[in-house]
Amino acid sequence: MNKMKARKMVELFLYEDIHDQDLTSEALFTRREVGEAHFILKESGVLAGLELIGMVYELLDPAVKVEMHKEDGQCVEKGSCIASVSGPVKSILSGERVILNLLQRMSGIATLTNEAVKKLNSSHTKICDTRKTTPGLRMFEKYAVRCGGGMNHRFGLYDGIMLKDNHIEFAGSVKEAVEKAKAYAGHMVKIEVEVEREEQLKEAIEAKADCIMFDNCSPDLIKEWIQQVPPEIVTEASGGITMDQLHAYGQCGVDYISLGYLTHSVKSLDISLDVKIKKGGRNHAGFSDGYAASL
Repeated sequence: MNKMKARKMVELFLYEDIHDQDLTSEALFTRREVGEAHFILKESGVLAGLELIGMVYELLDPAVKVEMHKEDGQCVEKGSCIASVSGPVKSILSGERVILNLLQRMSGIATLTNEAVKKLNSSHTKICDTRKTTPGLRMFEKYAVRCGGGMNHRFGLYDGIMLKDNHIEFAGSVKEAVEKAKAYAGHMVKIEVEVEREEQLKEAIEAKADCIMFDNCSPDLIKEWIQQVPPEIVTEASGGITMDQLHAYGQCGVDYISLGYLTHSVKSLDISLDVKIKKGGRNHAGFSDGYAASL
């Protein structure tokens, strides 16, 4: 994850939520009230995005101290404390929602990706993501996929060439599309061709594409077609592959299986910010004994 880019984006997220001021915190607290809070997992899962806690509070108020208890990529049990923060109460509370929105979504993606990797259960075939990400969150979501044990496909239209059915249709043929792409991109850019028919596969092989994607093809069909693909060409399966089908596709011999639902249909992991209160009285911020959960 690019830290400079992440900081700029976090700054925008904070401005979106706080704008000129956090009215609730400003009404209740000054900088004199200090407290302590803990990020708690409400369900088990794989973590991603913990570094963003420090980024948020560094931008909001460097007086807030962050202590990490877990790391990205760890599979953590429900009820675990993953990080603690201490400092001015109003600053802690002002950063809460932005942090939770990012942590919950990223950890949900990491958890789902980890589930897919385990379902696949392959030492050769790798799970990867797609460009079906939330606008503005692609860097964070693709980082989360890596935390879950998956791989990243291209990040955008700028770092790889993928010749899909519409490109091929407009270009005239697979051969013509690959030739034009190679002439434009040069030797440093990979070219992938999406195939749905055997004649397209043969053309892609003849044109020496770098990668061939079997799109919406059954495992049995891929097993048959992949025998024609030379070892130097990377292979990928994609298109409506469910979690239950992963093992079957993993037996086809493809190098990668790309799954759009890792990012476009994920359920966020439940995480909350809980304030721990000292026993036998009220803390500096005036809260009662016990836990004040999900502020």
